[in-house]
Amino acid sequence: MGYASRLDKAFEKAPVLPLTKNTKYILMSDCHRGVGNTNDNFLKNQHLYMAALQHYYKNNYIYIELGDGDELWENRSLKQIADSHHPIFDLLQSFYLDHRLYLLYGNHDMIKKKFSSIFLSGLILKDTKTGNTIYLTHGHQGDLLNSTFWKFSRFLVRYLWKPAERFGVLDPTSAAKNYHRKNNVEKRLSKWAKDHHRLLITGHTHRPRLGEESLRYCNTGSCVHPSGITAIEITNRCLSLVKWNLAVRENKNLYVLREVLSGPVCLDDFYIP
Repeated sequence: MGYASRLDKAFEKAPVLPLTKNTKYILMSDCHRGVGNTNDNFLKNQHLYMAALQHYYKNNYIYIELGDGDELWENRSLKQIADSHHPIFDLLQSFYLDHRLYLLYGNHDMIKKKFSSIFLSGLILKDTKTGNTIYLTHGHQGDLLNSTFWKFSRFLVRYLWKPAERFGVLDPTSAAKNYHRKNNVEKRLSKWAKDHHRLLITGHTHRPRLGEESLRYCNTGSCVHPSGITAIEITNRCLSLVKWNLAVRENKNLYVLREVLSGPVCLDDFYIP
């Protein structure tokens, strides 16, 4: 099965959510929440993530996580991850109880697909004004080693690259850490979006990107950037790429800053036949 077929399959039974001028969505991916040890790449940004999540909860956003929310290649137990970051999971539960939580799985938490009623392979947002659609998935479908052969990749990460990471050795199988793989995956995702006349938003490569009129592929980035976390907000039928990071006031106090990196790009600007 080629990458196009894998992407097609991700949306075969994808739920469709309405997109109106009043609905607000926040799209995040690749948090890679771990167990709080030295291999937990999420640990350095957990407070930024919590601040962002509190903001989106208080402002009535619907939270959509586009896969790799939890690091289940390096770790075996989701319960241990939840215990290590319990305030975050308590807030995610609040989103869930308010019917404002949708979770997709990626290659690093592929095991979640066993619970298909909760974790999804794809999701579609449909604009009630134009009928245009936004297709959401993790994006590992564009990467053979991290889709079809994900169990082999998990084995390498768990028993080879995880120990090596402590000595600064990067995982060459990762699209997020290998620029050649990253570029190839993004070319495939862009081609699928263009060939299918669809607006596609993924994660997986950790490289944030917001498309314009001529582009059909966008990326949320990740929550494990050294300088902060990135996300895509959808409000009033417009998309904005935002970043949450630490900043310093003139009195030298630290605070959490939300800044817009790109956008807003409104759905009316896209022509998708």
